[in-house]
Amino acid sequence: MSTKVLFGFHAVTVRLKTAPQSVVEIHVDGQRRDARMRQFTERATAAGARLVESDDERLAGLAGTTRHQGVVARVTPLALRHSLDEVLDDVQGPPLVLVLDGVTDPHNLGACLRVADGAGAHAVVAPKDHAVGLNATVAKVASGAAETVPYLMVTNLARTLAELKDRGVRVVGTSEDASVTLFDADLTGPLALVLGAEGPGMRQLTRKSCDELVRIPMQGAVESLNVSVAAGVCLFEALRQRRGSGAAEARLRRG
Repeated sequence: MSTKVLFGFHAVTVRLKTAPQSVVEIHVDGQRRDARMRQFTERATAAGARLVESDDERLAGLAGTTRHQGVVARVTPLALRHSLDEVLDDVQGPPLVLVLDGVTDPHNLGACLRVADGAGAHAVVAPKDHAVGLNATVAKVASGAAETVPYLMVTNLARTLAELKDRGVRVVGTSEDASVTLFDADLTGPLALVLGAEGPGMRQLTRKSCDELVRIPMQGAVESLNVSVAAGVCLFEALRQRRGSGAAEARLRRG
């Protein structure tokens, strides 16, 4: 049976909540007796998970890192949707997609997945050749969002953006030199937000594939934000506008 490793309280707790039958076993630090560990083991036991007390050396060996928080699970992979079309076909209302071009750091990807989940994004898309894949570090940083937000790696990002446009999704990229600010742009309706890696930004072909470029207005001395922070700013501004648009439509319907 093929299994993968998840570690950290958040990542394993989300799997227990969303797919407890996929949890093969959970190794926990036998020396931890604090309230957080007691609450976790009670939840795991209630979900029917097999608990194994392990020492720190074994936990680190399973997780591949010492930053496991005393919790390491072996789980069976979940069935994932394999294409963006499958994801979009299931969306009720206007889709919201986060596109990452050139994000290769697992901590950044994990944080991007976390904010994507929080803002209600339907998928995160990245190119296969210029991005990090899902691994245990990504899952740990994502705090469970790697289990809830589809992460789709595509062969040709420019072609995927063109396919999104064909489906009526507007593609808005972020760039420091854009003339329009994020807060002045219309982020309602079907939308894909495109962010590049910190430093190089989007590749030229990706930039040319965007319908519009916007910038985050910076007020201080720094010129740019970490990509996960920028993703959070952009996604939650889109969420704010969408909620405002929905409220306005509801007022109009009420007359």
